[in-house]
Amino acid sequence: MILNKPLSFYKEEKQLFENELVQINKKLFKLSMTRLFVFLSIIFCGWVFFGNMKVIIPVLIIGIALFFYLVTIYSDLKLLKQKTQELIKINQIEINVLNGDLSDLSDGDQFKDPTHFYSYDIDLFGKGSFFQYLNRTTVKTGKEKLAAILCQNGINSIIEKQNAIKELSNLAKWRQQFSATGSLIKVDESIETIVKWLKNHQFFTPKSMSYLPNVYGGLSLVLFFLSYLSFVPNSLIVIWFFVGLTITGIYIKKINTLYLYANKAKETFKQYHQLLAFIENETFISDILKQKQAEIKIENQKASQIFLQLSKILDAFDQRNNMIIGVFANSFALRDLYHCHRIEQWIDTYLEKVHSWFEVIAFFDAQNSLANFQFNHPNFTFPTIVDHTTRLKAENLGHPLIAEEKRINSSININNEEFFIITGANMAGKSTFLRTVSLAIVMSNVGLPVCATNFEYTPIKLITSMRTSDSLSDDESYFFSELKRLKYIVDAIKNQKYFIILDEILKGTNSIDKAKGSRKFVKKLVNFHATGIIATHDLSLCKISEELSQVQNYYFDAEIVNEELYFDYTLKTGICKNMNASFLLQKMKII
Repeated sequence: MILNKPLSFYKEEKQLFENELVQINKKLFKLSMTRLFVFLSIIFCGWVFFGNMKVIIPVLIIGIALFFYLVTIYSDLKLLKQKTQELIKINQIEINVLNGDLSDLSDGDQFKDPTHFYSYDIDLFGKGSFFQYLNRTTVKTGKEKLAAILCQNGINSIIEKQNAIKELSNLAKWRQQFSATGSLIKVDESIETIVKWLKNHQFFTPKSMSYLPNVYGGLSLVLFFLSYLSFVPNSLIVIWFFVGLTITGIYIKKINTLYLYANKAKETFKQYHQLLAFIENETFISDILKQKQAEIKIENQKASQIFLQLSKILDAFDQRNNMIIGVFANSFALRDLYHCHRIEQWIDTYLEKVHSWFEVIAFFDAQNSLANFQFNHPNFTFPTIVDHTTRLKAENLGHPLIAEEKRINSSININNEEFFIITGANMAGKSTFLRTVSLAIVMSNVGLPVCATNFEYTPIKLITSMRTSDSLSDDESYFFSELKRLKYIVDAIKNQKYFIILDEILKGTNSIDKAKGSRKFVKKLVNFHATGIIATHDLSLCKISEELSQVQNYYFDAEIVNEELYFDYTLKTGICKNMNASFLLQKMKII
């Protein structure tokens, strides 16, 4: 029932977490009052029993232990409060998105690439883009992974991708817990920087450091004990002190360098281990998810515990900033060298796996966005893969970013090696339809459901030329930029099958030259056995269907009814007869 009513689910979850937040705030208040009471009680008992050490000492020990225990509980509860607030925010964002508000979502503008196969043409990134509508990632690498998935133009393992998305879609509460945890991760260093440091680290601690600090520390205790019994002079302690400082000082420059990088990485490992634990502790059944989960398993160890282990080592190493620990622990126990050796042992053991573990986290972060899309659109259709004779067949295909009440769907059936020429008046819907088909292909290849009642296709890569701009920095004209794009397409289809989508090509030249060039270009594509669609205002291009059986004509119509322009945005067979430029010029009193 929840799967068919995502809006109801989000509202119920939001209310649930809001109620939990009220209870958490009450507990935090009680804990604050209890801590204050314990603190005041310690002060009061110290004042009442001042001088009575038999009473004061146990009171202080018990009171301080209880106080710090309450502090620990309070800290854990504060983290739970932050996570609950994130869960409330997550559900509110979903409610907003389902109501058409994308303002809280990152638009991925940094991923725009005019040279990509299709992403720039179909508004995959940027404000109001499909990426913004889709993106629910919480870590930087997850966002980058999602962008890469949308841009990879891959056509393999479609069924497996669909199964992974379906499975994660059903784990809505798990996804939200994962995302809430990811949202709380605040780190300064990028994963790339940390992995680079680990790979480039120059080992410097000798193997003896696996036991020497413990031996040295043990000898220090013996010396202290013998000095206390007056068996050895105190001067020997001083000499021993400087011996320890000297040993540490030999490596101090390298120790400080290691500390600099380790300190930057500390929070990353401390926080990312929680996301690994979420992945490890869930049971998956789809092949892709099981495979990714297997990548973070090492015999009897868990990657989350290995991350946590390093985090604790780095925490202990960080205590060197304390003057007492930094000086005396190094002098009498070679503490810095001990922790440096432990860090290097960790790097030596797990270096080859660390990058893949971070990759798994990014993968699940990205997959959660894909699964969330499917959860939010239970009425969308997962594409059916068919043999090569049918390239794409869609019934009631619409653009997923257009609101359902405004969306007008069209059906299309284009077989392998067929080419459609679509004509139509300005604003009749040609470009929107091209982007709808393009996005449907991209979504299908990713494994997402599409906005259609039925969708059958043979997996194929996409390549487009729909939006070309001139480049002043490269001293390129608009026309030359367009020619480069068309050359790019021709070169690509020589070696591999692509679904080609073109919108009004050769706009940078005169109409006669454009008509002649467009005609020759379409013929060339047909000779390459290409499949695709071209939209144009040039009705003369439609005549090519009389020569080539592979070419078919379709159009979007426009009518003038009662001195008003009317569009039905429906794809029809044939050639457009009604153009509207002159009418619009007159209507707007331009001419």
